Amino acid sequence: MENNFLNKTRIVLLLILFLCIMLLGYTAFGKPRTPLPIVQQQITGLVTDKQGKPIPGATVIIKGSTDGTFTNDKGVYNITATPNDVLVFTFIGFKTEEVPVENQLQLDVILTEDVTALGEVTVNAGYYTVSEKERTGNISTIKSGVIEKQPVNNPLGAMQGYMSGVNIQQTTGVPGGGYSIEIRGKNFISGNTNPLYIIDGVPFNANSLASASVSGSINNGNVSPLNALNPSDIESIEVLKDADATAIYGSRAANGVVLITTRKGKSGPTQFQATINSGMGHVSHFLELMNTPQYLEIRKEGVENDGFGSFLENPAFDFVWPDLKTWDQDRYTDWQQTLLGGTAYRTKLQLSVSGGSDQTRFRISGAHLNETTVFPGDSKYRNTAVHSNLNHRSKNKRFALNLTSNYTAETNNLPRTDLTLSAYKLAPNAPALYDDEGQLNWEDNSWDNPLAMLLEKYKTQSNTLMANAQVSYQILPALQVKTNLGYNNYQMDSYKLMPSTARNPKYGFTPENYSSQTRNRATNTSWIIEPQLSWNHQWDDASISVLAGATFQQQTTDQTVLKATGFPNNLMLENLAAANTIEILNDGQSEYHYQSIFSRLNFNWRNSYILNLTGRRDGSSRFGSGKQFGNFWSLGLAWIFSNSLSLDENGFLNYGKLRGSYGTTGSDNIGDYKFLNTFGVSGNDYNEITLLYPTGIYNPVFGWETNKKLELALDLNFFKDRIILNSAWYQNRSSDQLVGIPLAATTGFQSLTGNFEATVENTGWEFDLRTVNIAGREFNWTTTLNLTLPKNKLVAFPDLATSTYANKYVIGKPLTIVKLYESLGVDPQTGIYQFRDFNDDGVINAIDDKQWIEDLAPELYGGIGNTFIYKNLSLEVFFQFKKQKAYNFYRSYPTPGYNYNMPVELYDRWRNEGDNASIQRATFGQFPGVWEAGQRQSDSNKAVSDASFLRMRNVTLSYQLPGSLSKVMDVTLYIQGQNLLTITNYGGPDPEQPRNYILPPLRQITLGGQLRF
Repeated sequence: MENNFLNKTRIVLLLILFLCIMLLGYTAFGKPRTPLPIVQQQITGLVTDKQGKPIPGATVIIKGSTDGTFTNDKGVYNITATPNDVLVFTFIGFKTEEVPVENQLQLDVILTEDVTALGEVTVNAGYYTVSEKERTGNISTIKSGVIEKQPVNNPLGAMQGYMSGVNIQQTTGVPGGGYSIEIRGKNFISGNTNPLYIIDGVPFNANSLASASVSGSINNGNVSPLNALNPSDIESIEVLKDADATAIYGSRAANGVVLITTRKGKSGPTQFQATINSGMGHVSHFLELMNTPQYLEIRKEGVENDGFGSFLENPAFDFVWPDLKTWDQDRYTDWQQTLLGGTAYRTKLQLSVSGGSDQTRFRISGAHLNETTVFPGDSKYRNTAVHSNLNHRSKNKRFALNLTSNYTAETNNLPRTDLTLSAYKLAPNAPALYDDEGQLNWEDNSWDNPLAMLLEKYKTQSNTLMANAQVSYQILPALQVKTNLGYNNYQMDSYKLMPSTARNPKYGFTPENYSSQTRNRATNTSWIIEPQLSWNHQWDDASISVLAGATFQQQTTDQTVLKATGFPNNLMLENLAAANTIEILNDGQSEYHYQSIFSRLNFNWRNSYILNLTGRRDGSSRFGSGKQFGNFWSLGLAWIFSNSLSLDENGFLNYGKLRGSYGTTGSDNIGDYKFLNTFGVSGNDYNEITLLYPTGIYNPVFGWETNKKLELALDLNFFKDRIILNSAWYQNRSSDQLVGIPLAATTGFQSLTGNFEATVENTGWEFDLRTVNIAGREFNWTTTLNLTLPKNKLVAFPDLATSTYANKYVIGKPLTIVKLYESLGVDPQTGIYQFRDFNDDGVINAIDDKQWIEDLAPELYGGIGNTFIYKNLSLEVFFQFKKQKAYNFYRSYPTPGYNYNMPVELYDRWRNEGDNASIQRATFGQFPGVWEAGQRQSDSNKAVSDASFLRMRNVTLSYQLPGSLSKVMDVTLYIQGQNLLTITNYGGPDPEQPRNYILPPLRQITLGGQLRF
């Protein structure tokens, strides 16, 4: 390539020399003299984006001429120009830059991303791509540039806070855990909010296969299969929200669609890239708990208040309260620091190679991740992933083949139990963890040593294979046939070990009578075939696109959960053959079959008026005969009034679009075989005959849940795209709720699955703002903001007052409410919590008196980010915010005096008759009415408080070494921070994860570097 360029340069110089000789000859014959041409010079430079990444393939031309060149794979260009020339730099998706040459020989340029080069920027809509300009549906996008800057193991973690209408929560701070996601609220009474995940065109089952019997105590039984997808291999994530965007996915899109597209190779010289980063994580906030004097004072007071003070002096009862009698009364241990104060180390290495020609392109990458926990011990999560992609197109560009594969192996070794609850509740004067000989200290069998839980192991191994092939052929210039083939296989093998040595010796447990292994083996396999036919035609003022296709999908799930008990010794605990007894807790297999046909019609008139029609007919094996098929459709309209009204592109408002959509999606998310009579094996025999028991009742008449979606939106760009504002209002109404309809106890069943005529409505406003505050040659500053104002409401529920849901839901209120007692404070005379008697019957009970309503769903949420770029230095700061309520310390600690530590707020309790206090009298559980009052207080309005927060979620400072310092390769160094600062009035562990028995998300700092050559 360089030789060709040198040859062209020599030819240009010879031509210039020839012209000079001709001009000199013309002058020698007495013609009027003309000025000699200005001397040309060789200009070189680097073209990058705002993040300092080179832009290969950018066009560099001399303004007013056809002379030009392209940047190479490192973003470097060479061109011959005069000092009077102006160089024009262009690249798809970026704004054009014009730079005078003057006397510069080194001319580096930073191109600004043009989010609204709308005719060029395309958005993945699943079965088709659409330009941002012509988009009629609501699609939120996050690109690789944002994803790769976050130290997360799961794609959902990278999305958190960045998208309007998408509410994501991390469910635990231990590695390998999961996330919860809601797209535009909770649609169904069943509680399922999982969207449809599509990875490179193939549906992916992201439901956890973990068993609560195995991992319920460490990660709530939620192990996300999405952990298998390396975020660094992702090119973009699109979230489809409204009917126009989701209806083409029909029955599976009621809760929205998440499209994940992995990275692919680009044409050009072979490029190698290596990225390594290493970080540290810590718990960001500890509770303020009682110290030893405060704790002992309240403990003793509780015993005396209950009338047992005299027993404190009797040594025969010392075993009842060892913290008051036998333990060191001056000892203090900060158990939060001891059990949760460690450092979680995270190291990740990724290597990739990519390149190819215009016909064939490839990319292969491999990554390995090691991550520990903040708990004591040697817990470790390991993830190894290999991703590959191959694209090929024939010379005549009619045949195309795209092959993608991803294989991931995960291993997670953790304690069987999350130590967070122990860190909060252990008495501050509890004994030392180890005795003088370095063994676990049981202090005369007077306590349960928390480190003994480290002997109870939890381990999971999972392997995930995702493979996809897309084959297309251009039959005619306007007609294309395409087939999408996909295969997924997810395998999980997990177990927990419960050795007898992990329990207090006073119980007398031995390997033969106690030690156990509980194992979960699960496999999920699916395949899909989707033939498609598309036709596109363009006239002078109109264009039309037609898509038709079909889907054939099958999914098989196998899961076996068993428990083995009684082993010769604990060394054989992992060998099932050594167990005395093996109990099958669950052994099931299910098959899910899905077939559908779908179509899309898009009509565009004069690039101003757009009509988009989609339809789908789905068939599911989860319904009985006559109910297996459902029809779903949508209508999307858009008016680009800036085109039809011929607005000035340089004016105040340079782009405007009004769009709307209406349609239906559905859901069959109820599990398999719910419409059949089903039976289970009891595990017992009668006269050597295996016994069965009924598990489900035949009901072939229930059908699809339906979600009707309506949206109106306005997109505006101001000041030549310096300000971009997208706003949308939506209304989703979900009906035909698939729930368990309660049955009489005499039937032997609790419920019957069926359609319930309840209607749930989600409405809200979404705003997305992007501003270019400063756009200079050396300094740039941009701001992004997204804001969501959601509302959820139960619109209708026939006979709610007489149903079993009467104490859970209220018509006109959100599904996320909790019904609570109304606390009236502490009675100054008795020192016991008092509550409002709503029906004035003199009795406080849950049915009649839990009438106070609190909504635990967020009132608003969003994120705001700022990017500052100065030459090769880049700083990105992103804040996440949420206005919400959550349970506070009253939920777990309503009453002082028990034998566990508590927040220091409970120290200010009622002591004597006539005291005005917010905390009731201390007790150790024996005073009449105090325990019951404490239970009601934990379920009252006092147990809910404001949990709003503003969190500095991500900070990235990166620097790309100048070309003079990195001649051979491009080098970028960076430091990342996550959850560095949280501003909140919430007093619990974490406003995002308020439960006190789960490790909250960690504060992390990561150092890294990237090499590219």
